[in-house]
This record gives sequence, C-alpha cells and structure tokens, in this order.
Amino acid sequence: MILCCGEALIDMIPAVTADGRGAYVPHPGGAVFNTAIALGRLGAGAGLLTGLSTDLFGGQLAQALDASGVDASLAVSTDQPTTLAFVQLVEGQARYSFFDENSAGRMLAPTDFPALPAFVDALFFGGISLACLPGAEAYADLAMREAAGRVIMLDPNIRPGFITDEPTYRARLDRMLGLADIVKVSDEDLHWLMPGAGSLEEKASKMLAVGPTVVIVTRGADGAIAATATGLSVSVPGKRVKVADTVGAGDTFNAGVLFKLAALELLDKEALRHLTAADLHEVLSFGATVAAVTVSRHGANPPWATEL
Repeated sequence: MILCCGEALIDMIPAVTADGRGAYVPHPGGAVFNTAIALGRLGAGAGLLTGLSTDLFGGQLAQALDASGVDASLAVSTDQPTTLAFVQLVEGQARYSFFDENSAGRMLAPTDFPALPAFVDALFFGGISLACLPGAEAYADLAMREAAGRVIMLDPNIRPGFITDEPTYRARLDRMLGLADIVKVSDEDLHWLMPGAGSLEEKASKMLAVGPTVVIVTRGADGAIAATATGLSVSVPGKRVKVADTVGAGDTFNAGVLFKLAALELLDKEALRHLTAADLHEVLSFGATVAAVTVSRHGANPPWATEL
C-alpha cells in the first residue's frame, strides 16, 4: 500500500440554481486526498491517513474514497467538523475562504495515528496539512517515526496564505526534507524554499544535499526535471492538451510517479538509490501523462487506468 497522509476537505464550488440564484456545491478535495484518489483509480494499493469527520461531509469524503478504491481504514475518525474551502472566482482566478478551526483534519496529535501494518510500503506527505497546527507537527512526527523502514515522498505544495509562522514552517519542512527519499516541488515551490539566484537545476542539486535520493521539479506545461543523489539528471516535456483547468494536476502527477515506481518494483529505499536514467524518464513521463488527462477536464478528476 501507498499511504497518503494529509488533508481531506470539501471544496464549496460556486454554482447557479435552476431559478438563477447563487449557490455552492460541495466537492471532495484536498491535495493529499486527490493524490490518494488518483492512485486508487490507477489501480494502486492506496490508502488515506487523515482526520475524517463523522459529519455529513466526512461521509461524502468516505464515499468518494471507496468509489475510487482507496482504503480509509487507517483514518482517524472524529466528531470534529470537516474543513470547508469556499471558492470565489474573480476574473477567472480562484480565491479561497477556509473554515478549518478545530477541524477533523487539523486537530491531530502523534498519538492519534495507529501503528502501520507491514504492507504499507510508502508514505506520501504534502499540502496544507503541513502548515496548519497542531496537525502539521503530528504528520512531521509520523514521517520521522516511519522514515527508517518505508519510502517517504514529500510534496510541500506551498500555500503562503496558510503560513502564520514562516521560520517554524521552514524548520518543519527542513526536517521532513531530510527524511524524504523523494521530493517533488513545483518551480514556484523551489524558488520559495531556496530564494535568490540560481537555476532550477542548481537549486535541485542543493536540495539533494539535504538528504533526498530523488528531487523532481515540475514546470507546468514545460514538463518536469529530476535529479538524483547519484548524479543523474533527466527531463521530460509536458503533454500538449487543451487545458480546462489545472486543479489537481500536481496531485495527479505525484500519483503517477508513485504508481509507476511501484509497478517497476522501484518503490524501495535501496532500489531508488540505483535508478537508471531510463527508469526515471519512464516514471516522469507517466506522471506527465496522467496529469495531462486531469488538466484536460474540469476540477480534480484524475483518470482511471482504463482511460490511459
């Protein structure tokens, strides 16, 4: 199993009722949730470890996970409310108002997480769950607890609006970067993490020195580059498609990378240290392919394996 650890929330999307009034429609979402859904649809053994509310929105999230073949048995059940993200579209750009205080996904402690079964091969961390306390520290603690024996992938997916204490947030990410085997960052994330002059390749090399075995940098329509601790450097172009929107693109890319590594029997700490350029190219290309399907349709709607 690939266990995705982090937020599951409800995006409240603007809509219009039959009589023309404004309304909001609830859609399951969250970066880590989206990655789990994408993995399940590809046919991977996928699980989600999060705080899952017993309220009606938590039920909607649980149904969506089940429908995509994602195991939620390790999720922490709680009667605290589900996080809601209300979306406002301003000149085509989405602005979010989050209702997250004392939520099921945020109010987690290290002791809430169960002992993980032996069949969990890899853990994925990322999203706003790494910025919002106290849950952020619980996830960091979980990564430290499990890093010695399982593959750790990290996608910070940085949202500056959630960061209330930047020095503490950066320190938490530094600890997790040192634990991770695979780090995926967007070009914007990388420049935020490593401000100042330097190319993406130069900054990826500096990040490798912190501890990861593989660093992947996505560049939107320009594709992705990757570098390894053994000195490999690989790039793949983006897939040319008609873009509906980019919601969930990075989350789906992450799922594609993890799925292909598992399919090639490379989702293992030792195997990652011996990746070939051909391996890495195949993995990045698959990630780009599945992400291209997601951006070709509205919302975070990752492809099923039968659609590829």
